[in-house]
Amino acid sequence: MILAGCTLLPLLALTACGHGGADRSLPGTPHGAHGEGFRTASLTGGSRLVITTQGGVRVVGTDDDHVTVDESVLARGDGSGSTYTLDLPCDEGDDRARENCGGMPLVRVPSGLTLTVRARNAGIDVSEVRGALSLSTVNGDVTVQDSGAKSARQHLMTRNGSVRATGLKGFGVDAGTVNGDVDLQCATSPGTLDGVTRNGSVRVTLPSDAPAYATDARTVNGRSTLNVPVAKVSDHTHRLTLRTVNGDTEARRG
Repeated sequence: MILAGCTLLPLLALTACGHGGADRSLPGTPHGAHGEGFRTASLTGGSRLVITTQGGVRVVGTDDDHVTVDESVLARGDGSGSTYTLDLPCDEGDDRARENCGGMPLVRVPSGLTLTVRARNAGIDVSEVRGALSLSTVNGDVTVQDSGAKSARQHLMTRNGSVRATGLKGFGVDAGTVNGDVDLQCATSPGTLDGVTRNGSVRVTLPSDAPAYATDARTVNGRSTLNVPVAKVSDHTHRLTLRTVNGDTEARRG
């Protein structure tokens, strides 16, 4: 159905369908104080946002239904169906792109969406995003605060950096690095949790009422400390796997 040149999409509302003096630019088309680049897109519940960058990024969940970036940040957006991709390009010759090159530009997103971030040479910092998370970077930390959902699986990975989470929710958690720590404080009791590093420690804090877990905690040069109820190995309902080579492994109730 076509109305006034606007195509109505059920899962991705484009800002081109504004009225009166409202913004009439499509996400990713020229717009903004600097004359070009993405400024905002509207995403409905259940949508998936993919952020790609050659640097890092800070992502904050809000009660709004829009994805937004500051005017000082160069970004490009593209979407089809229920998936929207936001690219933060790195161009040393563009003043607006310099912050993307190893920096941490801020992106505000609807709190309930599914979030994927692929970064490089800087960290990923996510807070107040209440959905499934898939966060990966190289040469930077992955930091999560008060995010995730009890019914979703969380994937947190880096290399040459640490993974740190507080208030993390999920029915399953995969967290890993090579050179760094894995430190997870869980707000819910995941069915499975895998924490793996090589040069660093793995520490997991579960809720105070966490059930018994079948636990496999191993280290070569370090010690293992377990302060959670122990389930039978055959019990696959709740499972902890903690692995490192040079460092400690620890699991406890909060």
